[in-house]
Amino acid sequence: MMPALDEFDKFFEDWGGFSRLGSFVPALDVYQTKDTVVVETPLAGIDPEKVNISIENDVLTIEGKVEQKSEVDEKNYYRKEVRYGSFHRSVALPTAVDGNKAKATYEKGMLKIEIPKEERAKPKTVKVEVK
Repeated sequence: MMPALDEFDKFFEDWGGFSRLGSFVPALDVYQTKDTVVVETPLAGIDPEKVNISIENDVLTIEGKVEQKSEVDEKNYYRKEVRYGSFHRSVALPTAVDGNKAKATYEKGMLKIEIPKEERAKPKTVKVEVK
């Protein structure tokens, strides 16, 4: 993409998270615990039923559609704002995971995905035997 278009997209992402094409890129927090990889993303105002999550080859993909409506009645002026768009975000996970055991929860506008690490990816400790 040309630098000028990058700046144009950045402007619209900063202004409500939507680009000129009606899509937006949700921010992600990715962290690990001893046994899981956790991904959190704010999706306030988005119907969690319209969110699709997939994990393939240790890459997490979150995608969906958004329709947000806001109506304001001021004096004799009527204004209606409707925002439509889609979002798609893929991220390589920091370690091997078992996507078949992933869990996703949605609470107060925050999507949280917990994915167990594969056994081979968990740290192993080996005790040194002294003779």
